[in-house]
Amino acid sequence: MPLFEICSNSFESAKNAQTAGADRIELCANLEAGGTTPSYASIKLCRENLDIPINVLIRPRSGDFLYNEFEFQEIIMDVKKCKELGINGIVCGFLNSNGTVDIDKTKKIIELSYPLSFTFHRAFDVSRDPYESLENIISCGATRILTSGTAPKVIESTEILSKLVEQAGERIIIMPGSGINENNIVELHSKVKAKEYHFSGTVREDSQMTFRKNNIISTEKFDYTKQISNIEKIKETIKKVKAKE
Repeated sequence: MPLFEICSNSFESAKNAQTAGADRIELCANLEAGGTTPSYASIKLCRENLDIPINVLIRPRSGDFLYNEFEFQEIIMDVKKCKELGINGIVCGFLNSNGTVDIDKTKKIIELSYPLSFTFHRAFDVSRDPYESLENIISCGATRILTSGTAPKVIESTEILSKLVEQAGERIIIMPGSGINENNIVELHSKVKAKEYHFSGTVREDSQMTFRKNNIISTEKFDYTKQISNIEKIKETIKKVKAKE
């Protein structure tokens, strides 16, 4: 039976994930932007109130994964704070300007994170060569790689994901993620046979605001909804895999 990690953008989403039967959460903020580092309060609230393992995304901004020294210092400080709070793993990733894995920065953060687990996130998917990147990440000592198989959605890249799982063997965990839901998880698992899967199970919930003022902020950046992990969607996705095991 594979392990299910739920990408949670708030304490509420993380609590829903635990209730739904998640094995682990990846806590982040700004899911719409691909995820950024969550607040200190969010991390602390999750750690004090949840029983399942918590991995925390450390990403100081959206955009590329080429970080300058100021951003790298911010990452270092966030990792140290996560260790103090007693979380279980760090999720991060670094690339060079030529699209290769930044081995130096990756090694430094893995060493700093120890004994926490380390997930190299979807920076992997925009690296120059996924098979070369896999070997470089393994050489750094990472625990797993979160990947969509270099496609926008995992269901579009089952062949590449299968090759990555085979190449990785027992050396590192390949964890598919991006677009996984109750409608495609069975097909995905039958083709890829990964040990872990990553999804959010989110829905859009309408705001309880009765007064609404429109056309003040760009509708691309603001609306009267919130994105939250849904208990039933998560349960249904996990249940479908369990039924086939």
